[in-house]
Amino acid sequence: MLDLAFVRGNLPKIEEMLHNRGMDPAAVLRDFPTIEAQRRQAIQSAETLKAERNRLSAKIPAMKKSGQDTTQIVSDTKAMREQIQELEKAAEEYDARMIDVLVGIPNMPHASVPVGSSADSNVEVRRWGTPPKFDFKPKPHWELGEDLGILDLERAAKVSGARFAVYWDAGARLERALANFMLDVHTREHGYTEVLPPYMVNSESMYGTGQLPKFAADSFRVPHGDKDLWLVPTAEVPVTNLYRDETLEGNRLPISLTAYTACFRSEAGSYGKDVRGIIRQHQFQKVELVKFARPENSYDELEKLTHDAEEILQKLGLHYRVMALSTGDMGFSSAKTYDLEVWLPGQQLFREISSCSNFESFQARRANIRFRPEGKGKSEFVHTLNGSGLAVGRTWLAILENYQQADGTVIIPEVLKPYMGTDRIQARKLS
Repeated sequence: MLDLAFVRGNLPKIEEMLHNRGMDPAAVLRDFPTIEAQRRQAIQSAETLKAERNRLSAKIPAMKKSGQDTTQIVSDTKAMREQIQELEKAAEEYDARMIDVLVGIPNMPHASVPVGSSADSNVEVRRWGTPPKFDFKPKPHWELGEDLGILDLERAAKVSGARFAVYWDAGARLERALANFMLDVHTREHGYTEVLPPYMVNSESMYGTGQLPKFAADSFRVPHGDKDLWLVPTAEVPVTNLYRDETLEGNRLPISLTAYTACFRSEAGSYGKDVRGIIRQHQFQKVELVKFARPENSYDELEKLTHDAEEILQKLGLHYRVMALSTGDMGFSSAKTYDLEVWLPGQQLFREISSCSNFESFQARRANIRFRPEGKGKSEFVHTLNGSGLAVGRTWLAILENYQQADGTVIIPEVLKPYMGTDRIQARKLS
Protein backbone atom coordinates (compact mmCIF):
# COMPACT_ATOMS: atom_id res chain seq x y z
CA MET A 1 0.00 0.00 0.00
CA LEU A 2 1.24 3.48 -0.80
CA ASP A 3 1.50 6.13 1.87
CA LEU A 4 -1.78 8.03 2.13
CA ALA A 5 -0.04 11.39 2.50
CA PHE A 6 2.02 10.66 -0.62
CA VAL A 7 -1.11 9.88 -2.66
CA ARG A 8 -2.89 13.00 -1.38
CA GLY A 9 0.02 15.21 -2.37
CA ASN A 10 0.84 13.55 -5.70
CA LEU A 11 -2.42 12.78 -7.48
CA PRO A 12 -1.11 13.84 -10.94
CA LYS A 13 1.87 11.48 -10.49
CA ILE A 14 -0.45 8.68 -9.36
CA GLU A 15 -2.68 9.20 -12.40
CA GLU A 16 0.36 9.06 -14.71
CA MET A 17 1.52 5.84 -13.01
CA LEU A 18 -1.91 4.26 -13.51
CA HIS A 19 -1.85 5.22 -17.20
CA ASN A 20 1.61 3.64 -17.51
CA ARG A 21 0.30 0.45 -15.91
CA GLY A 22 -2.50 0.32 -18.48
CA MET A 23 -5.17 1.18 -15.92
CA ASP A 24 -7.96 3.77 -15.95
CA PRO A 25 -7.16 6.36 -13.25
CA ALA A 26 -10.83 7.29 -12.87
CA ALA A 27 -11.79 3.66 -12.24
CA VAL A 28 -9.01 3.15 -9.68
CA LEU A 29 -9.12 6.48 -7.88
CA ARG A 30 -12.91 6.71 -8.08
CA ASP A 31 -13.97 9.78 -6.06
CA PHE A 32 -10.65 10.15 -4.19
CA PRO A 33 -10.06 13.77 -5.35
CA THR A 34 -13.59 14.78 -4.26
CA ILE A 35 -13.23 13.00 -0.92
CA GLU A 36 -9.85 14.67 -0.37
CA ALA A 37 -11.38 18.10 -1.08
CA GLN A 38 -14.24 17.39 1.33
CA ARG A 39 -11.80 16.15 3.96
CA ARG A 40 -9.67 19.29 3.65
CA GLN A 41 -12.77 21.47 3.91
CA ALA A 42 -13.91 19.62 7.06
CA ILE A 43 -10.45 20.02 8.65
CA GLN A 44 -10.20 23.69 7.73
CA SER A 45 -13.68 24.38 9.06
CA ALA A 46 -12.85 22.55 12.28
CA GLU A 47 -9.62 24.53 12.70
CA THR A 48 -11.44 27.82 12.05
CA LEU A 49 -14.08 26.93 14.66
CA LYS A 50 -11.39 25.89 17.15
CA ALA A 51 -9.69 29.26 16.77
CA GLU A 52 -12.99 31.09 17.24
CA ARG A 53 -13.95 28.91 20.22
CA ASN A 54 -10.56 29.56 21.84
CA ARG A 55 -10.95 33.30 21.26
CA LEU A 56 -14.38 33.32 22.87
CA SER A 57 -13.35 31.02 25.71
CA ALA A 58 -10.46 33.36 26.55
CA LYS A 59 -12.96 36.20 27.11
CA ILE A 60 -15.11 34.32 29.63
CA PRO A 61 -12.89 34.74 32.76
CA ALA A 62 -12.68 38.53 32.28
CA MET A 63 -16.44 38.77 31.64
CA LYS A 64 -17.19 36.83 34.82
CA LYS A 65 -14.78 38.98 36.80
CA SER A 66 -16.51 42.15 35.61
CA GLY A 67 -19.95 40.69 36.34
CA GLN A 68 -21.06 40.32 32.72
CA ASP A 69 -23.54 37.65 31.70
CA THR A 70 -21.65 34.76 29.99
CA THR A 71 -24.68 32.58 29.26
CA GLN A 72 -24.70 33.26 25.52
CA ILE A 73 -20.95 32.99 25.00
CA VAL A 74 -20.80 29.71 26.95
CA SER A 75 -23.69 28.40 24.86
CA ASP A 76 -21.89 29.49 21.68
CA THR A 77 -18.62 27.75 22.65
CA LYS A 78 -20.53 24.58 23.56
CA ALA A 79 -22.25 24.58 20.16
CA MET A 80 -18.89 25.17 18.48
CA ARG A 81 -17.40 22.21 20.35
CA GLU A 82 -20.18 19.97 19.06
CA GLN A 83 -19.70 21.26 15.49
CA ILE A 84 -15.94 20.64 15.76
CA GLN A 85 -16.56 17.07 16.92
CA GLU A 86 -18.92 16.49 13.96
CA LEU A 87 -16.37 17.92 11.49
CA GLU A 88 -13.54 15.82 12.96
CA LYS A 89 -15.74 12.73 12.74
CA ALA A 90 -16.51 13.59 9.10
CA ALA A 91 -12.77 13.99 8.40
CA GLU A 92 -12.13 10.53 9.91
CA GLU A 93 -14.87 9.06 7.71
CA TYR A 94 -13.30 10.71 4.65
CA ASP A 95 -9.95 9.17 5.68
CA ALA A 96 -11.56 5.73 5.89
CA ARG A 97 -13.10 6.17 2.44
CA MET A 98 -9.73 7.24 1.02
CA ILE A 99 -8.03 4.18 2.53
CA ASP A 100 -10.69 2.03 0.88
CA VAL A 101 -9.56 3.51 -2.45
CA LEU A 102 -5.90 3.34 -1.43
CA VAL A 103 -5.86 -0.47 -1.11
CA GLY A 104 -6.80 -0.69 -4.80
CA ILE A 105 -3.91 1.49 -6.00
CA PRO A 106 -0.88 -0.52 -7.24
CA ASN A 107 2.71 0.18 -6.31
CA MET A 108 4.75 2.93 -7.95
CA PRO A 109 7.18 1.45 -10.50
CA HIS A 110 10.87 2.16 -10.00
CA ALA A 111 12.36 4.73 -12.38
CA SER A 112 14.31 1.97 -14.19
CA VAL A 113 11.16 0.02 -15.15
CA PRO A 114 10.35 0.12 -18.90
CA VAL A 115 7.17 2.07 -19.61
CA GLY A 116 4.56 0.17 -21.59
CA SER A 117 1.01 -1.10 -21.33
CA SER A 118 1.69 -4.81 -21.92
CA ALA A 119 4.25 -7.63 -22.10
CA ASP A 120 5.18 -6.37 -25.58
CA SER A 121 7.13 -3.59 -23.84
CA ASN A 122 9.20 -5.94 -21.66
CA VAL A 123 12.96 -5.56 -22.20
CA GLU A 124 15.41 -8.44 -22.48
CA VAL A 125 18.31 -7.90 -20.06
CA ARG A 126 20.49 -10.93 -20.81
CA ARG A 127 20.56 -14.55 -21.94
CA TRP A 128 22.46 -17.55 -20.65
CA GLY A 129 23.41 -20.72 -22.53
CA THR A 130 22.22 -21.91 -25.92
CA PRO A 131 19.19 -23.96 -27.01
CA PRO A 132 19.85 -27.70 -27.34
CA LYS A 133 20.09 -29.08 -30.87
CA PHE A 134 18.18 -32.19 -31.92
CA ASP A 135 18.43 -34.43 -34.96
CA PHE A 136 14.74 -35.21 -34.50
CA LYS A 137 11.62 -33.17 -33.86
CA PRO A 138 11.46 -32.54 -30.07
CA LYS A 139 8.20 -33.32 -28.30
CA PRO A 140 6.33 -31.16 -25.77
CA HIS A 141 6.35 -32.35 -22.18
CA TRP A 142 2.77 -33.61 -22.19
CA GLU A 143 3.62 -36.10 -24.93
CA LEU A 144 6.90 -37.08 -23.29
CA GLY A 145 5.27 -37.51 -19.88
CA GLU A 146 2.49 -39.69 -21.28
CA ASP A 147 4.87 -41.81 -23.39
CA LEU A 148 7.13 -42.40 -20.37
CA GLY A 149 4.16 -43.15 -18.13
CA ILE A 150 5.21 -40.53 -15.56
CA LEU A 151 2.59 -37.82 -16.15
CA ASP A 152 -1.10 -38.69 -15.84
CA LEU A 153 -3.52 -35.85 -16.53
CA GLU A 154 -6.49 -38.13 -17.25
CA ARG A 155 -6.53 -39.73 -13.81
CA ALA A 156 -5.88 -36.34 -12.18
CA ALA A 157 -9.01 -35.02 -13.91
CA LYS A 158 -10.95 -38.02 -12.63
CA VAL A 159 -9.78 -37.42 -9.07
CA SER A 160 -9.90 -33.61 -8.95
CA GLY A 161 -10.84 -32.03 -12.28
CA ALA A 162 -9.07 -29.99 -14.93
CA ARG A 163 -5.71 -28.31 -14.24
CA PHE A 164 -4.40 -30.99 -11.88
CA ALA A 165 -1.66 -33.56 -12.45
CA VAL A 166 -0.58 -36.96 -11.14
CA TYR A 167 3.11 -37.85 -11.33
CA TRP A 168 4.15 -41.50 -11.37
CA ASP A 169 7.41 -43.19 -10.36
CA ALA A 170 10.40 -41.30 -11.84
CA GLY A 171 8.13 -38.33 -12.53
CA ALA A 172 7.28 -38.02 -8.83
CA ARG A 173 10.92 -38.64 -7.90
CA LEU A 174 12.08 -35.90 -10.29
CA GLU A 175 9.71 -33.40 -8.66
CA ARG A 176 11.07 -34.29 -5.22
CA ALA A 177 14.66 -34.26 -6.46
CA LEU A 178 14.28 -30.77 -7.90
CA ALA A 179 12.81 -29.36 -4.69
CA ASN A 180 15.59 -30.89 -2.56
CA PHE A 181 18.28 -29.71 -4.98
CA MET A 182 16.93 -26.14 -5.02
CA LEU A 183 16.64 -25.96 -1.23
CA ASP A 184 20.14 -27.36 -0.77
CA VAL A 185 21.66 -24.79 -3.13
CA HIS A 186 19.81 -21.85 -1.58
CA THR A 187 20.56 -22.83 2.03
CA ARG A 188 24.11 -24.17 1.63
CA GLU A 189 25.45 -21.82 -1.05
CA HIS A 190 23.27 -18.70 -1.02
CA GLY A 191 22.75 -18.25 2.72
CA TYR A 192 18.98 -18.59 2.99
CA THR A 193 17.28 -20.06 6.06
CA GLU A 194 14.74 -22.75 5.23
CA VAL A 195 11.19 -22.36 6.56
CA LEU A 196 8.26 -24.77 6.39
CA PRO A 197 5.16 -22.53 6.73
CA PRO A 198 1.45 -23.43 6.90
CA TYR A 199 -0.33 -24.05 3.61
CA MET A 200 -3.38 -22.12 4.83
CA VAL A 201 -3.35 -18.49 5.93
CA ASN A 202 -5.82 -16.01 7.37
CA SER A 203 -7.24 -12.98 5.58
CA GLU A 204 -4.87 -10.61 7.37
CA SER A 205 -1.93 -12.42 5.79
CA MET A 206 -3.48 -12.28 2.32
CA TYR A 207 -4.10 -8.56 2.81
CA GLY A 208 -0.54 -8.00 4.02
CA THR A 209 1.06 -9.17 0.77
CA GLY A 210 -1.57 -7.61 -1.50
CA GLN A 211 -3.70 -10.60 -2.52
CA LEU A 212 -6.75 -9.16 -0.76
CA PRO A 213 -9.04 -7.54 -1.48
CA LYS A 214 -8.18 -7.12 -5.17
CA PHE A 215 -7.34 -10.74 -6.08
CA ALA A 216 -9.77 -12.74 -3.98
CA ALA A 217 -11.17 -14.43 -7.10
CA ASP A 218 -7.70 -15.78 -7.95
CA SER A 219 -7.40 -17.69 -4.68
CA PHE A 220 -9.08 -20.64 -2.97
CA ARG A 221 -11.10 -19.55 0.08
CA VAL A 222 -11.88 -22.07 2.84
CA PRO A 223 -14.66 -21.02 5.28
CA HIS A 224 -13.52 -21.83 8.81
CA GLY A 225 -15.90 -21.04 11.65
CA ASP A 226 -16.68 -17.34 11.63
CA LYS A 227 -13.53 -16.52 9.60
CA ASP A 228 -11.97 -17.47 6.29
CA LEU A 229 -8.74 -19.30 5.64
CA TRP A 230 -7.03 -19.30 2.24
CA LEU A 231 -4.91 -21.91 0.50
CA VAL A 232 -1.57 -20.23 -0.15
CA PRO A 233 -1.15 -18.96 -3.73
CA THR A 234 2.60 -18.86 -3.03
CA ALA A 235 4.89 -19.24 -0.01
CA GLU A 236 5.45 -15.48 -0.30
CA VAL A 237 2.26 -14.99 1.70
CA PRO A 238 2.98 -16.99 4.89
CA VAL A 239 6.74 -16.30 4.87
CA THR A 240 6.41 -12.52 4.46
CA ASN A 241 3.75 -12.41 7.16
CA LEU A 242 5.99 -14.19 9.67
CA TYR A 243 7.12 -10.70 10.70
CA ARG A 244 3.75 -8.95 10.41
CA ASP A 245 3.25 -6.29 13.13
CA GLU A 246 6.89 -6.64 14.23
CA THR A 247 9.81 -4.24 14.41
CA LEU A 248 13.11 -5.90 13.48
CA GLU A 249 16.52 -4.76 14.69
CA GLY A 250 18.43 -3.14 11.85
CA ASN A 251 21.51 -5.27 12.38
CA ARG A 252 19.48 -8.37 11.45
CA LEU A 253 18.91 -7.16 7.89
CA PRO A 254 18.92 -8.49 5.29
CA ILE A 255 16.94 -11.56 6.31
CA SER A 256 16.84 -14.24 3.58
CA LEU A 257 14.34 -17.09 3.80
CA THR A 258 13.41 -19.95 1.47
CA ALA A 259 10.41 -22.27 1.56
CA TYR A 260 9.07 -25.17 -0.47
CA THR A 261 5.27 -25.40 -0.56
CA ALA A 262 2.38 -26.44 -2.67
CA CYS A 263 0.68 -23.41 -4.23
CA PHE A 264 -3.01 -23.12 -5.08
CA ARG A 265 -4.52 -20.74 -7.63
CA SER A 266 -7.98 -20.64 -9.12
CA GLU A 267 -6.59 -19.24 -12.40
CA ALA A 268 -9.65 -17.02 -12.70
CA GLY A 269 -9.78 -15.46 -16.15
CA SER A 270 -7.37 -17.99 -17.69
CA TYR A 271 -10.01 -20.16 -19.36
CA GLY A 272 -8.63 -21.56 -22.59
CA LYS A 273 -5.01 -20.58 -21.81
CA ASP A 274 -2.29 -23.23 -21.57
CA VAL A 275 -4.79 -26.07 -21.45
CA ARG A 276 -2.22 -28.68 -22.50
CA GLY A 277 0.33 -30.04 -20.07
CA ILE A 278 1.18 -28.61 -16.67
CA ILE A 279 2.00 -24.98 -17.46
CA ARG A 280 -1.02 -23.52 -15.66
CA GLN A 281 -2.32 -25.63 -12.77
CA HIS A 282 -4.63 -25.17 -9.79
CA GLN A 283 -1.99 -26.88 -7.64
CA PHE A 284 1.74 -26.74 -8.22
CA GLN A 285 4.89 -26.79 -6.12
CA LYS A 286 7.41 -24.00 -5.82
CA VAL A 287 10.58 -23.08 -3.93
CA GLU A 288 10.23 -19.45 -2.87
CA LEU A 289 12.90 -16.91 -1.92
CA VAL A 290 11.92 -14.04 0.41
CA LYS A 291 14.07 -11.15 1.63
CA PHE A 292 13.61 -8.34 4.17
CA ALA A 293 16.05 -5.52 3.44
CA ARG A 294 16.99 -1.96 4.28
CA PRO A 295 15.51 0.54 1.78
CA GLU A 296 18.94 1.74 0.66
CA ASN A 297 20.06 -1.83 -0.11
CA SER A 298 16.91 -3.39 -1.54
CA TYR A 299 17.81 -3.05 -5.23
CA ASP A 300 21.20 -4.65 -4.63
CA GLU A 301 19.30 -7.45 -2.88
CA LEU A 302 16.97 -7.76 -5.89
CA GLU A 303 19.98 -8.36 -8.13
CA LYS A 304 21.34 -10.97 -5.70
CA LEU A 305 17.99 -12.74 -5.41
CA THR A 306 17.61 -12.83 -9.19
CA HIS A 307 21.12 -14.25 -9.56
CA ASP A 308 20.33 -16.91 -6.93
CA ALA A 309 17.35 -18.06 -8.99
CA GLU A 310 19.38 -17.92 -12.21
CA GLU A 311 22.08 -20.13 -10.73
CA ILE A 312 19.61 -23.00 -10.38
CA LEU A 313 18.94 -22.83 -14.13
CA GLN A 314 22.65 -22.61 -14.85
CA LYS A 315 23.49 -25.65 -12.72
CA LEU A 316 20.73 -27.55 -14.57
CA GLY A 317 22.15 -26.43 -17.93
CA LEU A 318 18.88 -24.84 -19.06
CA HIS A 319 18.94 -22.00 -21.60
CA TYR A 320 17.04 -18.94 -20.35
CA ARG A 321 16.66 -15.21 -20.68
CA VAL A 322 16.03 -12.43 -18.12
CA MET A 323 13.27 -9.94 -18.89
CA ALA A 324 12.67 -6.61 -17.15
CA LEU A 325 8.89 -6.32 -16.98
CA SER A 326 7.23 -3.15 -18.20
CA THR A 327 4.87 -1.02 -16.14
CA GLY A 328 1.86 -2.68 -17.75
CA ASP A 329 3.04 -6.25 -17.14
CA MET A 330 4.23 -5.99 -13.53
CA GLY A 331 2.32 -7.37 -10.58
CA PHE A 332 0.07 -5.15 -8.48
CA SER A 333 2.46 -4.92 -5.50
CA SER A 334 5.76 -4.79 -7.37
CA ALA A 335 8.02 -1.78 -7.87
CA LYS A 336 10.34 -3.73 -10.20
CA THR A 337 10.26 -7.30 -11.53
CA TYR A 338 12.61 -9.52 -13.49
CA ASP A 339 11.12 -12.60 -15.12
CA LEU A 340 13.34 -15.59 -15.84
CA GLU A 341 12.09 -17.38 -18.95
CA VAL A 342 13.35 -20.87 -19.75
CA TRP A 343 13.58 -22.21 -23.31
CA LEU A 344 11.18 -25.08 -24.10
CA PRO A 345 12.26 -26.80 -27.35
CA GLY A 346 9.15 -28.99 -27.52
CA GLN A 347 7.05 -25.84 -27.83
CA GLN A 348 9.68 -23.58 -29.44
CA LEU A 349 9.19 -20.74 -26.98
CA PHE A 350 10.43 -19.15 -23.77
CA ARG A 351 8.23 -19.63 -20.70
CA GLU A 352 8.35 -17.82 -17.36
CA ILE A 353 9.87 -19.98 -14.62
CA SER A 354 10.51 -17.31 -11.99
CA SER A 355 9.47 -13.74 -11.17
CA CYS A 356 11.84 -11.81 -8.90
CA SER A 357 10.41 -8.61 -7.45
CA ASN A 358 11.18 -5.72 -5.13
CA PHE A 359 8.03 -4.44 -3.44
CA GLU A 360 9.87 -1.67 -1.60
CA SER A 361 7.70 -0.70 1.41
CA PHE A 362 4.38 -1.54 -0.30
CA GLN A 363 3.82 -4.87 1.48
CA ALA A 364 5.54 -3.78 4.68
CA ARG A 365 3.16 -0.85 5.06
CA ARG A 366 0.14 -3.16 4.66
CA ALA A 367 1.61 -5.79 7.00
CA ASN A 368 3.23 -3.25 9.37
CA ILE A 369 6.74 -4.71 9.17
CA ARG A 370 9.33 -2.24 10.42
CA PHE A 371 12.96 -2.13 11.39
CA ARG A 372 14.86 0.05 13.85
CA PRO A 373 18.09 1.49 12.37
CA GLU A 374 21.10 1.28 14.66
CA GLY A 375 21.52 4.43 16.73
CA LYS A 376 18.06 5.74 15.85
CA GLY A 377 14.92 5.61 17.92
CA LYS A 378 12.42 5.96 15.08
CA SER A 379 11.51 2.82 13.14
CA GLU A 380 11.07 2.60 9.37
CA PHE A 381 9.29 0.22 7.02
CA VAL A 382 11.49 -2.56 5.64
CA HIS A 383 11.60 -3.38 1.94
CA THR A 384 10.34 -6.85 1.03
CA LEU A 385 11.44 -8.91 -1.97
CA ASN A 386 10.65 -12.35 -3.30
CA GLY A 387 11.11 -14.64 -6.25
CA SER A 388 10.66 -18.23 -7.32
CA GLY A 389 13.79 -20.21 -6.89
CA LEU A 390 12.26 -21.98 -8.90
CA ALA A 391 8.76 -23.08 -9.90
CA VAL A 392 9.33 -26.82 -9.56
CA GLY A 393 6.72 -28.06 -12.05
CA ARG A 394 7.94 -25.78 -14.82
CA THR A 395 11.54 -26.84 -14.12
CA TRP A 396 10.33 -30.46 -14.32
CA LEU A 397 8.85 -29.97 -17.76
CA ALA A 398 11.85 -27.94 -18.92
CA ILE A 399 14.12 -30.86 -18.10
CA LEU A 400 11.90 -33.27 -20.01
CA GLU A 401 11.83 -31.07 -23.10
CA ASN A 402 15.52 -30.05 -23.05
CA TYR A 403 17.01 -33.44 -22.15
CA GLN A 404 14.79 -35.70 -24.29
CA GLN A 405 16.51 -38.26 -26.50
CA ALA A 406 15.63 -39.78 -29.87
CA ASP A 407 14.69 -43.07 -28.20
CA GLY A 408 12.12 -41.32 -25.99
CA THR A 409 14.18 -41.42 -22.80
CA VAL A 410 15.20 -38.33 -20.81
CA ILE A 411 18.77 -37.77 -19.57
CA ILE A 412 19.07 -36.54 -15.97
CA PRO A 413 21.22 -33.39 -15.53
CA GLU A 414 24.47 -34.13 -13.72
CA VAL A 415 23.59 -32.17 -10.55
CA LEU A 416 20.35 -34.14 -10.11
CA LYS A 417 21.81 -37.63 -10.45
CA PRO A 418 22.64 -37.97 -6.73
CA TYR A 419 19.04 -37.03 -5.91
CA MET A 420 17.50 -39.31 -8.55
CA GLY A 421 19.74 -42.36 -8.15
CA THR A 422 19.72 -42.83 -11.92
CA ASP A 423 21.03 -41.06 -15.00
CA ARG A 424 18.02 -41.53 -17.25
CA ILE A 425 14.21 -41.68 -17.19
CA GLN A 426 12.88 -44.59 -19.21
CA ALA A 427 9.33 -45.68 -19.99
CA ARG A 428 7.65 -46.98 -16.85
CA LYS A 429 6.79 -50.66 -16.79
CA LEU A 430 3.21 -51.11 -15.70
CA SER A 431 2.58 -53.89 -13.17
